[in-house]
Amino acid sequence: MPRPRSLTHSQIAVAALAVLDRDGLDGLSMRAVAKELGVGTMSLYRYVTDRGQLEGLIVDVVLRSVPLDLPAKASPHRRLVLLAERVREAVGAHSAVVSLLLTHRHLSTGSRQWGEVVLRVLADAGFTGEKRVIAFRAYLSYLMGAMRTGYFSPLSGTGTDVLTELPEDEYPVLAETARHARGITASEEFRQGLDLLLAGFGLTP
Repeated sequence: MPRPRSLTHSQIAVAALAVLDRDGLDGLSMRAVAKELGVGTMSLYRYVTDRGQLEGLIVDVVLRSVPLDLPAKASPHRRLVLLAERVREAVGAHSAVVSLLLTHRHLSTGSRQWGEVVLRVLADAGFTGEKRVIAFRAYLSYLMGAMRTGYFSPLSGTGTDVLTELPEDEYPVLAETARHARGITASEEFRQGLDLLLAGFGLTP
């Protein structure tokens, strides 16, 4: 009887990500990932305990792909923009991962490495102690929130169309704002919102 082949967490993560990309979050299961790897489901349990650990491995493999090198002479504003845009690009290539980030990012080495770099930039910009904590959380909240909003409720979606048709005698500002929203791309929405946040930090391009 042939000896079962060994698997690494990296191989399992890549297979689980392939299942997620193809079948979505509802299709992610131990059975589906085992099939993707060409092993029995029980064999997979030798390496991961449950679907929750699979999700954590997916988050980590995606966040580990985010480049962390930064231009030495770039301003803190530019460096923070780059770090945010790189995460958005990496996650955007596997959009269903958005739903897993908040639950699993704290267990991800890739997330911790990214967070360390962000905090160094904030420290270099003069943020210390509690102010650095608040700045980091505000930056992280914007990034996570913007990715979730872009995924679940994009400006290009039907929600915007519905809002443009609201009766103007009841919702004049909301209806007008929705009409303007139609012309804003996802990239423009993300970048301009980030610029507003960083301006509030006192950081300019």
